[in-house]
Amino acid sequence: MARTKTTRSRSSKKQTPRRPRSAKRRLIAPEDITRIRFLSEPMIAPQGDLTLFVEKTVGEKNDYQTRIWAVDVDEPGEPRPFTTGPKDSHPRWSPDGERIAFLRTSDAGTQIHVLPRSGGEAHQVTCLPEGSVRGFQWSPDGSKFALAFRETAEDRTKAAAKEREAAGASTPPWVIEHPWYREDGDGYFGAQRFALYVVDAETGVSEKLYEDPLGDFSFAWSPDGREVAVTSNRHRRAFFEPWHTSIYRVDVRSKKVREFRGLPPGPKTGITWSPDGKTLAYASREGTDDVYGTENLELWTYDIDRTRARSLTGGTDYCLLSIALTDTSAAVFGPTLRWAPDSKHIYLLLGWHGESHVAKIARRGGDIEFLTSGKVTHTIGNVVSTEKGDCLGLLHGSATQLDEVEVGEFDRYGRFGTRRLTNRNAQFLKEVLVAKPQSHWIRSADGNRLQVWSLFPPHRAKRGKFPAVLEIHGGPHAMYSVGFFHEFQMLAAAGYAVFYSNPRGSKGYGREHCAAIRGSWGGADWVDIQAVTEFMKEHANVDPKRMGVMGGSYGGYMTNWVIGHTRDFAGAITDRCVSNLVSMGGNSDYPQVPDTYWPGNHWDQIDAIWEQSPIRYLGKCKTPTLIIHSEGDLRCNVEQAEQVYSVLSLRGVPTRFVRYPRETSHGMSRGGPPDMRVHRLKEILAWWEAWL
Repeated sequence: MARTKTTRSRSSKKQTPRRPRSAKRRLIAPEDITRIRFLSEPMIAPQGDLTLFVEKTVGEKNDYQTRIWAVDVDEPGEPRPFTTGPKDSHPRWSPDGERIAFLRTSDAGTQIHVLPRSGGEAHQVTCLPEGSVRGFQWSPDGSKFALAFRETAEDRTKAAAKEREAAGASTPPWVIEHPWYREDGDGYFGAQRFALYVVDAETGVSEKLYEDPLGDFSFAWSPDGREVAVTSNRHRRAFFEPWHTSIYRVDVRSKKVREFRGLPPGPKTGITWSPDGKTLAYASREGTDDVYGTENLELWTYDIDRTRARSLTGGTDYCLLSIALTDTSAAVFGPTLRWAPDSKHIYLLLGWHGESHVAKIARRGGDIEFLTSGKVTHTIGNVVSTEKGDCLGLLHGSATQLDEVEVGEFDRYGRFGTRRLTNRNAQFLKEVLVAKPQSHWIRSADGNRLQVWSLFPPHRAKRGKFPAVLEIHGGPHAMYSVGFFHEFQMLAAAGYAVFYSNPRGSKGYGREHCAAIRGSWGGADWVDIQAVTEFMKEHANVDPKRMGVMGGSYGGYMTNWVIGHTRDFAGAITDRCVSNLVSMGGNSDYPQVPDTYWPGNHWDQIDAIWEQSPIRYLGKCKTPTLIIHSEGDLRCNVEQAEQVYSVLSLRGVPTRFVRYPRETSHGMSRGGPPDMRVHRLKEILAWWEAWL
């Protein structure tokens, strides 16, 4: 394993300012999720003097409003609104720093708008038809945009719906001829695909540059603006065989497509072109797994002149897809790679032991240098070069501090430090009591070392015995983080001790820890969950007769598994769960591919996945269970919850089934309608009040 070194931030003591105690502070409530200001996309101007960021808040009409704000870097002061909103996002500086392009969603759809740095009225550039925009990039000379856009099918447009309504006609059927026709959170799109377009930044005229069979690609301009690099899988079975993904160079004028030679097989994403034009950086791994899997996703570079690809992080045990989960920050479900402006280094975001930190590595490889440290989480926006050196736009958060904008910079001695630029959630945090978690390391029955956090009610001295709740994360290949988790804080405020961990299967603890459950759910992960359960039962401040277990997605799977295998818990909550791997194999938006992650298949070789299906063991369950699921969930179909409800109802187990409408999706607890999120949290509190 390659060596790593850490550069301690010279301003680390300032990252989490101590708040004065106040007897007037109140307890955090479910409704507080609507008061939080959710920050994202910190983007520093090329001049290094101004940072833009997106702030999402809950509006008066039960919707999310997004607006772009600006804050000075050298003398931050109070941020000022840069756009009027209410649906503005994705700010991107022009190369000369004199214009800002952003996405605005209105009755005209989602369009690129441009605004002068000095402010004023935003000018709409594009006139795209009804559809979806996934992102755009300025060309190096600022004359064009590269744009990922998917047009809505003609018979699915709003205009078509109005015509049908006027004529009394029915909604047309979907005619499906490809396995990739829907995705959770995106809905049904049929045969429509994202394609790469080039847009004139002045006139808005666009033309299609590249079509990808799946519409699942990343892209990056060449520094001379003549080409765009695209990661693309052009194989006829691209949806089922991700290892055929390659990288292509597309000539902007001729549209000629050429493949970069010498690339090993494997999934590829997050493409970015070095400023000197000599090297591509991207995230990949060798093998047949998808980007999301148990193997580490690595940082690769491709030397264009030598046609040679190599992994820079393959000698370490870090994964570029160690996603830090909370319910108050915009999780980046993809790798974060940023070239240094001088092309000598690559900045990246690495998750480890629940933390996420900024690191850098030389283009030629070598040691990974961690630039940040501590029990915190980070998000990287962009990197610019100034007279002071490289500056990074960052978000910074912790278990007691909601995400705020920071700037990361080097001093004249080469030491990296961060400075906070915003304090948008300061007023909220002054009003409420916030619990501080404690980290523990325990041993499972088979000797595995496991990290667990405990969170106790902040308004009571930690003495006596509390009812306790075990939270289990989804994924399963993600990780609970040291970030601010509103749901956990709400439970602690209601008087519960909250325990959460990263059992085997989680990212952030090395490849072996993650891969231990590949094709074997209910094995090593269950051993670890039992260890956490015993830790809770033996804790001096926990009432072992008043313990509950809950989780969502894979966490719902494990909750179902727990109540089918033990009676240690007085109550359970299974949320957007997996219960039957056999039926889920065919009704999820990502079908199970035979003999890959799991052995066998879901039609005539079901022994392995049936053995791992919690529904098989629920006949033994006597635990009162609340079931939460969204009818619009395309990842874990609502029938997974229906099966649990039918078994528990038939067996006379106390149960309650809360079904959220088709307009909600698998990610409802993190990004669903505000009133539905509050409703869910109140249902959780009511269930624990009844059974704990």
